[in-house]
Amino acid sequence: MPPIEIGPMRPVGAVQVKTPVLETNTAPAKVETSAKALPAATVETSDAVKAGPAPVDAERVAQIRHAIQNGTYPVLPTKIADAMIAAGLLLRSAN
Repeated sequence: MPPIEIGPMRPVGAVQVKTPVLETNTAPAKVETSAKALPAATVETSDAVKAGPAPVDAERVAQIRHAIQNGTYPVLPTKIADAMIAAGLLLRSAN
């Protein structure tokens, strides 16, 4: 698998939008409308590309929700930080 290239870092800030400069001597372009409507496009998909239902363990989800509501779900900052660092290293690796 080829490495993921992210590109150069950019500063965080407001979005820069360039507005087109209109010449004052030109008339606006006329848009022609047609009374004929184009037929709606149809897309056919194969059953081979459908992913199917997501593999979710509903019982485990219910246990986690119950623990969060009761305040007994363990939040371990070191474990969360380790997972975030591992995910960042995985994205940067050449494999």
